[in-house]
Amino acid sequence: MTGTSDMIDAAGASLHQTPLHDRHIALGAKLIEFSGWLMPVQYTGILEEHRAVRERAGLFDLSHMGELFVEGPDAGAALAAALVTNPPALTVGRAHYSMICASDGGIVDDLIVYRLGEERFLVVANAGNAPIVSDALVERLAGFKAVLDDRSLATALVAIQGPRSVEILRPLTDVDLDALRYYAIDEGSVAGIPALVARTGYTGEDGFEIYVDTARAGALWDALIEAGRPHGLAPIGLGARDTLRLEAGMPLYGNELDRTTNPFEANLGRVVKLDKPGDFVGRAALERVANEGVARRLVGLAMRGRGIARHGYPVLGGDRPSGVVTSGTQSPTLGEAIAMAYVATPDATTGTMLDVEIRGQRVPAEVVALPFYRRAT
Repeated sequence: MTGTSDMIDAAGASLHQTPLHDRHIALGAKLIEFSGWLMPVQYTGILEEHRAVRERAGLFDLSHMGELFVEGPDAGAALAAALVTNPPALTVGRAHYSMICASDGGIVDDLIVYRLGEERFLVVANAGNAPIVSDALVERLAGFKAVLDDRSLATALVAIQGPRSVEILRPLTDVDLDALRYYAIDEGSVAGIPALVARTGYTGEDGFEIYVDTARAGALWDALIEAGRPHGLAPIGLGARDTLRLEAGMPLYGNELDRTTNPFEANLGRVVKLDKPGDFVGRAALERVANEGVARRLVGLAMRGRGIARHGYPVLGGDRPSGVVTSGTQSPTLGEAIAMAYVATPDATTGTMLDVEIRGQRVPAEVVALPFYRRAT
């Protein structure tokens, strides 16, 4: 299969398949619907795959993500007006974490913005939000000398993450990996395939995200699998990707972030560049939040009793409601139950003891600093 294709789910809706679909089937992956795509949730098991990334290396198919190229003399200025960050401040070859917000300050999506050239940027959006972000950028670029090229369905994304990723990738690429810093990107080739190679990821480990044309995705995947075999490289599904990102304290859109949430509540106020020149969508609302403060904050929770806090479980401070769990799991790396939750600002101090209501029972939980896991450097 050389490109994305569609299938129909049980409800009659059309699901996209990535260009690596046949390879996932051959590897015995369990597939699920995710943001309109049919994606592998696991191959051999979430726990085993999680440990492979922490201890060796894992390979991810992320071709469901949105790739939006913005080009033109005003590309940087247009993105500065559209997003909360200041993309023109990026040097060529660098990237930053960003957000696109609504006029009320609510988060439409969280993004990574790469500067590929003086007048060329790549905006990477979450799969479920890619069409929304694409439409919003078209609207917000109006009046600027900049154009949007939505190449989401023409671009495949494969990520290799884990402590052995450098030694696996190095023999396959002409990109200088030693010179490629965290949140940097370079153009070159991998296994003879033209590619953009970025030192970014969503696992808390060192690693790379590799962008290629969909027609070349299978060859790239096969080359990485073969090169990684002696190093214990394993294919990784969405299940382990979620436990990895949760340990690393990284938010997931739809859990920690959504239209009812602003960046300051999510402890991401640093991303909002209120000192950049010019106006941007959401600026007035976000300035008010920055000045007035927030009523709730995102925190990490370590469970101090038996039970796993899951998305949607109530968080209590004494006899009063404090907030709600956004994500939770039994941490494979730490061996304890962890969660992220929005709680009332007075309860957000590290060391505060709260309770999570799990199946009608109150289970103690301690507010702890994020991330839960930080790799050794």
